[in-house]
Amino acid sequence: MDIHAEKILILDFGSQTTQLIARRVRESQVYCEIHPFNIGMAKIREFGAKGIILSGGPACVLDEGAPVCDLEVLNLGVPVLGICYGMQLMSYLLGGEVERAAKREYGQAQLLIDSSEDLFHGLDGARGQGEQVWMSHGDKIKIPPPGFTAIAHSRNSPVAAMRHSETELFGVQFHPEVVHTPNGAKILQNFLFRSCGCKPVWTMKSFVASTVEDLRRTIGSKKVVCALSGGVDSSVVAFLLHEAVGHQSTCIFVNNGLLRQGEAEEVQRIFRDSFEINLDYIDATDSFLSRLEGVADPEQKRKIIGNRFIEIFEAEANKIPGAEFLAQGTLYPDVIESVSFKGPSATIKTHHNVGGLPEVMNLELIEPLRELFKDEVRKVGGELGLPHRLIHRHPFPGPGLAIRILGEVTPERLEILRQADTIVMEEMERSGLHDQVWQAFGVLLPVRTVGVMGDERTYDQVIAIRVVESVDAMTADWAKVPYEVLGQMSNRIINEVKGVNRVVYDISSKPPSTIEWE
Repeated sequence: MDIHAEKILILDFGSQTTQLIARRVRESQVYCEIHPFNIGMAKIREFGAKGIILSGGPACVLDEGAPVCDLEVLNLGVPVLGICYGMQLMSYLLGGEVERAAKREYGQAQLLIDSSEDLFHGLDGARGQGEQVWMSHGDKIKIPPPGFTAIAHSRNSPVAAMRHSETELFGVQFHPEVVHTPNGAKILQNFLFRSCGCKPVWTMKSFVASTVEDLRRTIGSKKVVCALSGGVDSSVVAFLLHEAVGHQSTCIFVNNGLLRQGEAEEVQRIFRDSFEINLDYIDATDSFLSRLEGVADPEQKRKIIGNRFIEIFEAEANKIPGAEFLAQGTLYPDVIESVSFKGPSATIKTHHNVGGLPEVMNLELIEPLRELFKDEVRKVGGELGLPHRLIHRHPFPGPGLAIRILGEVTPERLEILRQADTIVMEEMERSGLHDQVWQAFGVLLPVRTVGVMGDERTYDQVIAIRVVESVDAMTADWAKVPYEVLGQMSNRIINEVKGVNRVVYDISSKPPSTIEWE
């Protein structure tokens, strides 16, 4: 089965929710890819989509320099759905009239459906009850293009949705991809299945079968090394390789001394003992900590750790005769970011993935997960039989606890943070919150505060607790953890971790903050 045969092309015009469109399409078991609006007609034709979605975006089609795709996109003979800016662009290109709205429409709105066919088939709102949708636009369609009719309206948008009378061209002024449009997934599915004729063949079971077959064909009788961190992504890659080529694959796991408590032992137990996967374990704790001595700058810490990792990994990989491939856990959001039509995003901090290894080592790169979002990776892990604890492990940065210790990294400060962080994780699991959030961890701050323990004055360290909710880490909100759980964490940390007399909770969101502190 070709799991890519039924595919949708999403042209990105800069919306913050473009990735959400892709997620909703894939949740409907249809494969899709996001590409910049200006990739060119040759690549669009080569892609061979069964349908095209034009994303939203922050621009106005009336402005000079607004992003505009080729008109030919609308004449390919495949269904096209324009969302918000995509709808306005469709109208603009096809001769409709777009104008700035007298009143910007943002937030929840009632959509009144004028035609219950096509996009709105089977919706309650099609029976006159109205549909709750999420609007976010400052322009509106004054006159639809020739051949188009309004199929829905709202209080402020006389053309809140439209379609062409003879071709499968659609536009919606609202955002069906966001959770604030409760029936948005159904609207998208009507486009996918009724208009485009797609079949739901994109499943993680079929992905595993297809990927294993591809890996066997690519690797053949050669050997492959996998940079294993113990996180979800690299662990799933390791299991895929083991399923495909068995002992032709070797995982290299470098303990940089900056891991969570018991993590090195757990990785060895799962991979080597439970699943008999080839694993080279290198304890390089002393090597990393000696190079970090006296270093407080976060960017410098990252570079030291990254460079030393490359040195050790290269030396170990060179000990494996016949190794010609390097596998790593690049995910689809990384791929999207690198090809954004706006160019690569500004460097907020040095990326902690394996990165430059292929150039250094002259190995051919294999990225089996580069088509997947994080939630899809977890599902692949389930298909492969990975332990639940490993599949639902929270993201952990490559530089490890070094960037959760603000200031110099020392064995003593590492021990304080490990103990506090372990308590945070234990209480998250005990309260049943662990799998409901994106990330939870402790941070050791570079300040001391006055406290009282017994009848004595103390002057000790501060631990910050960070718990966030997110879908893909592009944005994140601080989690509203119950006071009782936070209280239990605080009490345990102060009582059980020597050297800590104060605990604080981080209530900042991303943006403007980042998830990690460094």
